[in-house]
Amino acid sequence: MRLRRIGLLAVGLAGTAALAACGSPSGPVADRAAAPVLTSGAPTPASTRASTPASTTSRPPARPLPSAGPLVPAPRTTTAASRPGGTAAPVDSRGVDTSHPDRVVGSGSPAGCTSAAVVAAVAAGGVITFDCGPSPVTIAMTQTAKIVNAHPRTVLDGGGTVTLSGGGRHRILYQNTCDQAQGYTTSHCQDQETPELVVQNLTFAEGNSTGDLTEGGGGGAIFVRGGRFSVIGSRFVGNRCDPTGPDLGGAALRVLSQFHGQPVRVVGSTFTGGVCSNGGALSSIGVSWDIADSTFTGNKAIGNGANPARSGTPGGGSGGAIYLDGNTFTLRISGSRITGNSAAEGGGAIFFVSNDRTGTATVTGSTISGNPSAGFETAGLPGWFFLGARPPSIS
Repeated sequence: MRLRRIGLLAVGLAGTAALAACGSPSGPVADRAAAPVLTSGAPTPASTRASTPASTTSRPPARPLPSAGPLVPAPRTTTAASRPGGTAAPVDSRGVDTSHPDRVVGSGSPAGCTSAAVVAAVAAGGVITFDCGPSPVTIAMTQTAKIVNAHPRTVLDGGGTVTLSGGGRHRILYQNTCDQAQGYTTSHCQDQETPELVVQNLTFAEGNSTGDLTEGGGGGAIFVRGGRFSVIGSRFVGNRCDPTGPDLGGAALRVLSQFHGQPVRVVGSTFTGGVCSNGGALSSIGVSWDIADSTFTGNKAIGNGANPARSGTPGGGSGGAIYLDGNTFTLRISGSRITGNSAAEGGGAIFFVSNDRTGTATVTGSTISGNPSAGFETAGLPGWFFLGARPPSIS
């Protein structure tokens, strides 16, 4: 059974309240105390939500960055992430030691750094680095690189100088333990420990999964179902997925079914200029996330009709930066900035709906501001639409 159908069934079983939560709320969510680090740059329609607290300020959204410049190379044994003041992130920020790679794309010049070489290296698995010469290089991907599930671990380390570009036509990277074409390795593909995928010190630009509705669609740059997944010191610029759909999302990342509910790690990374129906940067169903020392700006959820879709609409438009749906999952954000994102419906910054009201969110040392929600958001939480076990813990 396709996961998207499972997700819709879960919504149905959660009852009328959960359905209203995922779509257009019939009335404003009860007032909660305003968090001082949150501000909103959007007017608040009186018909859909309570007034934003008087202490909230307004600022225009930040413009998306026009291009992906080279990252500052990170040491091969660690990550590019660091937090102002030197305090440690509450999640594991370490990258993978790639000083002794299993495979190297290129042989000292850009000529050997091709789409075919990347696709072949990813299919072979193991630790992969790049030797494309001393200058930054962009590799135009003419097809999607796909993980073979029999390989327990695949690590791609771009050394801070490599951009993988989908050219606005292709998804860049794909892992799916429940895709027979990539090989079944267990009888429980939705909950297996391997393969593990780690991307570090890479830029993913102009990936596009529009029209590919496998497992519900989304994941313009990277799609992951099953196993484990980490993003370290990487950049995502100008990625796309389908513009409408109620549960479809993740212009940069779409993640489903992580092993034993372990969180996806995102550390020291940036997400700019992503556009999708929901989740202009990240989207998942029933998946937890640990996000540290990262930046989200200029991402947009552009769908129309929310989730479930209002009558006569195609649905979507929630979670300008982050769209999380499902039952039990967690979101932890630390040392990060989420600014200048927008949603055509709800949650200009973050859309968080735990259908069974067990999900939790924690935000520490972060700025979430100037993320307009054109349709609805939770009173007292500018830029959020939130339904969980309790209000987010913000400090």
